[in-house]
Amino acid sequence: MTPARFVLGAVLLAILLGLAGLFLSLLWMPGKSYDGQFKPLDEQEKKSEARLREDVQVLAGAIGKRYTPENLDQAVEYIESVLLQSGYKTSEQDYAVEKQQFKNIEAELKGESSDLVIVCAHYDSVVGTAGANDNGSGVAATLEIARLLSGKCPKKTIRFVLFGTEEPPFFRSTNMGSYHYAMRCKERGEKIEALLDMETLGYYSDEPDSQRYPSNFVPGYPTKGNFITFVGNSNSKSLVEKCIGVFRQTTPFPSEGVAAPEWVTGVDWADQYWFWKLNYPGVMITDTAPYRYPYYHDVKDTPDKLTYPKFARVVYGLSKVVAALSM
Repeated sequence: MTPARFVLGAVLLAILLGLAGLFLSLLWMPGKSYDGQFKPLDEQEKKSEARLREDVQVLAGAIGKRYTPENLDQAVEYIESVLLQSGYKTSEQDYAVEKQQFKNIEAELKGESSDLVIVCAHYDSVVGTAGANDNGSGVAATLEIARLLSGKCPKKTIRFVLFGTEEPPFFRSTNMGSYHYAMRCKERGEKIEALLDMETLGYYSDEPDSQRYPSNFVPGYPTKGNFITFVGNSNSKSLVEKCIGVFRQTTPFPSEGVAAPEWVTGVDWADQYWFWKLNYPGVMITDTAPYRYPYYHDVKDTPDKLTYPKFARVVYGLSKVVAALSM
């Protein structure tokens, strides 16, 4: 082998090893995922389960398909009523899309500083569906975390935000409610320390091969869809680690995490998309939606399909994550 070829080979090997190390660093997560039997819910978790059931039933049952102006208005009214009953004041951000008015809703738990921890979800559903899991579950989770933390005294301000337009034809466009909200945060110079996006997180299965992954995703993750996932982009890795670290320390429930480049299919399929574009740290918390849920974007996405005891365990654990991030 000539010296030139040796040097070239050494350089290529170093590059490959460096890329492998970088990739592995994005996948490493602190702690260990829970792998025991599902423990019965305690009394507080049972109360959360009942409230989550009610929220999803109202949103995806009584109100139903949340893409018409009338039903979206009913969803806004319900969300605001829950927040008001939980001790919060609510405010609205109005924005227009093709001459139609929509609303983002927010409520705050004031902290000692104005640094923000945002818990968010979108309340619309895809056309033709009631959207029980996508995203009635995310709205219900946001509302329940707000209930569980009501009256607490955090150091950082916790803000609960519900976005009006996420689903197609708004998806990945400047017509998303999260775009309008993220832009307003930027214009106001607000300091977002963490954004936790609740996106389709109410379905779990212990059946073999119930979990799939994007074709360009790294192998080696579980094949049973019985875990909750924390998904960040490369710039949000430290936030993903904080979230999953607290969850694994406090909550006996399987969990996985990844901080992946945005070209990995699915990692930016939710409202954190625009916050990432503006360089805010954000994590999508999800049951992986179409990679697990058989009724994703389907007329069968109804309240009876969710696995509420496991959903309640996850949400109760996430309330501890939010509390820890706010300290």
